[in-house]
Amino acid sequence: MTHNTEKSPLSLLGLGAMGGALARAWLAAGHPLTVWNRTAGRAEALAREGARVAATAAEAVAASDLVVVCLLDHASVDDALAVADLSGKDLVDLTTGTPEEARTRARWAEERGARFLDGGVMAVPPMIGVPGSGAYVFYSGSPAVFEAHAGTLAAPAATVYTGEDPGLAALHDVALLSAMTGMFAGVAHAFALVREEIPPKDFADLVVSWLSAMTPYAYGIAEHLDSGDYTKNVTSNLAMMVRGNATLLRTAEEQKVSPELLTPFTTLMERRLADGHADEGTTGVIDLLRVP
Repeated sequence: MTHNTEKSPLSLLGLGAMGGALARAWLAAGHPLTVWNRTAGRAEALAREGARVAATAAEAVAASDLVVVCLLDHASVDDALAVADLSGKDLVDLTTGTPEEARTRARWAEERGARFLDGGVMAVPPMIGVPGSGAYVFYSGSPAVFEAHAGTLAAPAATVYTGEDPGLAALHDVALLSAMTGMFAGVAHAFALVREEIPPKDFADLVVSWLSAMTPYAYGIAEHLDSGDYTKNVTSNLAMMVRGNATLLRTAEEQKVSPELLTPFTTLMERRLADGHADEGTTGVIDLLRVP
């Protein structure tokens, strides 16, 4: 494979499903790429595609000014970079983690002479490097690093810079994943209700169209939080929804389906109603979630 030498070189540590997809996207875009993986066999196919394989993580770090890590967890990054010389390097961490882990990593990198950027990948591996797939990566930390490597970072997926606080990319990432997890819970409960009586494929069409119609609800919550008025433009108030929840729970009982995916939220709604907020929507539940 012939590389376009005008493209910036980089090193990538970690060749799992996501790391492998990132590597192929950078190679396809013409970036000279050095790779390292703890299990060396995973690098063989990439070597045939033009990647240079480093024997150690430290060797991979030494090969490029831009070093990207995409490993299992925070501890794996510690292990991989334990003896690497990071002085003068730009370190980009695409390992999934928490906001505080990202802030800790930023301080750790700075102490070792590196500039730091954290990333949260909003995609599954098959979306990486595919134009129009909708894949993007949140980045936060050093604005200088983001600006210096904007073109390189945009090769696998679109980029969204969220700010200088290194924890912001992870916060955006985990918040959206949390919303997704809650949606998955509701979808699982719905299929459990209907699976014996409605063909799943037919029901899937209904679920997708219904949830798509409901998602603008998020804009209403944002407006409530910004204004502090949780009753503004409410069409189904909390008193009405709590009464409706009783029907959801009775139906689960009739269908012999556990309500355990629903009851955490319905219980919070009941608490908010009991506190005297009958005319609100569900935004007040967010206040109940804050730990004092």
